[in-house]
Amino acid sequence: MSFTLEGPVLEGALVRLEPLGQSHAADLAMAVEEDRSSYRFTWVPTAAEVEGYIDAQLARAAAGKLAPYAQVDQVSGRAVGATAYWDPRLWPDRDGLCAIEVGFTWLAASAQGTGVNAEAKYLLFRHAFENWGVARVDLKTDARNGRSRAAIEAAGARFEGVLRNWSRSWAPGEDGQLRDSAIFSITAAEWPDCRTRLEQRTALVPERRQPTSVTR
Repeated sequence: MSFTLEGPVLEGALVRLEPLGQSHAADLAMAVEEDRSSYRFTWVPTAAEVEGYIDAQLARAAAGKLAPYAQVDQVSGRAVGATAYWDPRLWPDRDGLCAIEVGFTWLAASAQGTGVNAEAKYLLFRHAFENWGVARVDLKTDARNGRSRAAIEAAGARFEGVLRNWSRSWAPGEDGQLRDSAIFSITAAEWPDCRTRLEQRTALVPERRQPTSVTR
C-alpha cells in the first residue's frame, strides 16, 4: 500500500493546525506585516504575496511533496503563521513512511515566544511518530540562523551537522546563492523523552484569558 501525504487537523491548547487554504489568506496577510525583523533567514511572503504563496504550497501538496498547515491561535481564532510536513521518504523494502521533515515554519511576531511554536512542533512530531510510525523527523535551517537553531534544539531535536551549499538562500541580497544548512533530527527512540520534554514546556505556559468574542 502506497503512502499519501495528508495532514489532518491537529488540535492543541494554544494552537490548532489546519490544512492550509485560501480561507487563511486574510489572516496571514495581517500576520506577515506585524514585524518582519525576525525573518532575516526565512522566506516569509509579504501581504501582497500571501495568495500566491498559498497556491504554491497547495501545488506542492497536490504533487505529494508537502502537507501545509496554517497555525491558528486558539484564543483569537486567527491564523498567525504556517508550517508543514514535507519531503516524505518511504521505506525501501516495505510499505509505509520512513521519515518526514517539518519545515516551512514561520509565525507572526505577536505569536513568537508564546508557546505556540513549541506546541505546534509537539503536535506535528506526535502525529508523525505515533500515527505514521516514522523512524525519524528532520528539521533544518540556515546555519547562520541562531534563533531558529536554538528553537529547534529547545524542541528536543539533535544537531547532526552542517551541509555546505545545501539549499537556496532566503537572506536578503542573496538571490541565486546557496546557503549552508544546519541539520537536526529526532529519532523514534528519542521521541518518548522528547515528548515528555515538550509536554513539560507547554504545561509551563501561563493560561491565557479567553476573549469574550472572536471576530475574523
